[in-house]
Amino acid sequence: MELTDTKRVYFVGIGGIGMAALARYYMHLGLPVAGYDRTSSELTHHLQREGAKVSFDDSLEAVPAAFCEPEGTLVVYTPAVPASNVPLTFFREGGFEIHKRAWVLGQITRGSKSLCFSGTHGKTTTSSMAAHILHSGSTGCNAFLGGIMKGEYDSNLVLSATSPFSVIEADEYDRSFHQLTPYIAVVNATDPDHLDIYGNEENYLESFAHFTELIRPDGALLVRTGLKLKPRPPKGVRTFTFGRTDGDYHAERVRTVDGHMYFDLVTPRGTIADIELGVPVDINVDNAVSALAAVDIAGELTPELARRAMASFPGVERRFEFHLREDGAGGHVIIDDYAHHPDELRRSIASVRALYPHRHLTVAFQPHLYTRTRDFAPEFADALSHGPDEVILVDLYPAREQPIEGISSKTIFDLVKNDNKRMISKEDFVDTMKNSNFEILLTVGAGDLNLCAPALAAQVRRKS
Repeated sequence: MELTDTKRVYFVGIGGIGMAALARYYMHLGLPVAGYDRTSSELTHHLQREGAKVSFDDSLEAVPAAFCEPEGTLVVYTPAVPASNVPLTFFREGGFEIHKRAWVLGQITRGSKSLCFSGTHGKTTTSSMAAHILHSGSTGCNAFLGGIMKGEYDSNLVLSATSPFSVIEADEYDRSFHQLTPYIAVVNATDPDHLDIYGNEENYLESFAHFTELIRPDGALLVRTGLKLKPRPPKGVRTFTFGRTDGDYHAERVRTVDGHMYFDLVTPRGTIADIELGVPVDINVDNAVSALAAVDIAGELTPELARRAMASFPGVERRFEFHLREDGAGGHVIIDDYAHHPDELRRSIASVRALYPHRHLTVAFQPHLYTRTRDFAPEFADALSHGPDEVILVDLYPAREQPIEGISSKTIFDLVKNDNKRMISKEDFVDTMKNSNFEILLTVGAGDLNLCAPALAAQVRRKS
């Protein structure tokens, strides 16, 4: 459906982070937007305040009358919504124009110069950094992000009426990124994940290889060094590598001075010295190299812009988000991070440990999905066994999945090699932790443990 034929847009699963960005985009274009989601959230509250009609009732009666007309109604849905959903069934049987969210993003990439960030991990932060860099320059961009960028944005959508560039988080779940046509494709990591979809590592890597085949002939591929991936970019596509210490783009002289972190960026055209990280954690050096390299390949980076944009990057909610940061030797620190894959968890712990090398580090982990816990329990346990002084496991967050017999947080807990470990229910987490006299607390996972962080921070402040 051409946009000129679209009079209104209905989202099935409107509360998802990616779906919310598209809903905001269509509202920005002046189209009426409505949608359904299972539960209310901060995102759905924002959408309602911005003019979207959002229902949490899985019934046809809850769909506004105008959106029940097939002519002019575009229906966008997410694979996370079950096929039995009543509105979705009605739309399918009623002859509506129905597409997955990925298809809509694909249309956007075909009409712009799109910087598409993919990978098992890192894509939300790197795409947000790239969007901020372009927005901080003269060109701007339209960006559809997988997290809420903080600061002046307070949104997962960045808009420009004139920019030729779009920034897309290219999600491999359900092979969604195969709908895209990147101008610049970035591959940050290919550690196996979503094995409920792919079955094995070979299929997972093949999916990323196919993603590289979709790049425009005048485009470019940027891939991290050391990956198992064997890319297949079309003839004529420029190929670049990046890494922490090697590749066409890499970092040198990484250093921390009085809580500020700096590095030099080595590029094929020379070195940009003294780039400061607005969110000074070690893993963001890697993320910054990826984002800066993509913008440089797009022809939009200058040394001045690189320094100014990275120093002012406000961060993304749930990506190394500080909820409490008391200065001094006895001060408490609470950090939340979205890491939900073993390698992400390992790097998250290492980054916080590097930031506070001599402090007692407690890591509270909430596993996400039964299948991921089943497939990677030993790897999660290994990550938790090395680095933290204390390990806490809370109840598994099932998201879209039904229980699997014998799989729970205890599956990981029993494998953790740390004598200082315990299990706490999410309901008891705040009360237990406020009396534990922790020093540095890192809450990790893609579930809802993050909701405990603000309440715990408030309790600790009152106690202090």
